[in-house]
Amino acid sequence: MFHRSERLLLRPPWPEDWKQVLGGIADEGVVRNLARAPWPYNPTDARQFVELPIDPMFPRFLITRADNAMLVGCIGIDRNEGEVELGYWIGRQHWGQGYATEAGRAVLEVARMLGHRRIVAGHFLDNPASGRVLGKLGFEPTGIVRPRHSCGRGEAVLAAEYELDLAAESGLAVQAA
Repeated sequence: MFHRSERLLLRPPWPEDWKQVLGGIADEGVVRNLARAPWPYNPTDARQFVELPIDPMFPRFLITRADNAMLVGCIGIDRNEGEVELGYWIGRQHWGQGYATEAGRAVLEVARMLGHRRIVAGHFLDNPASGRVLGKLGFEPTGIVRPRHSCGRGEAVLAAEYELDLAAESGLAVQAA
């Protein structure tokens, strides 16, 4: 699956992308904000990531610039504890340029097209920039802050939880009688 936004092309990872993935994510400042990526992140991790099968209902995309195919990061939706969860990372050299928000909007369009009705997301409390991105995407804080394991940090870290009701947003919510 591919998806195009104003500046970005979201596309599936291919095995030959492992070096670009490694170059973007092998930064402790990036990995420390992720729940599932290990630190240090090495070539084997990158190869395994790009070779993972992709469930069509839970797509994972490389975020690339549409004008030059430069890798910006990765984004996708996945199952987590019975929920549909949005996750992403942006390479440090691309921080602060609006790519996370733009890619997030694109993935939420895909999620709607796939029929997902509710998406959850979260961020570690020491990464408030990610919370601002989630707010721009329309996510609402649930008020829940709880420890979540960070593979890269090797420990549980407090994370704020958010949710987005795609059904209500689309006017699909069932009205109570």
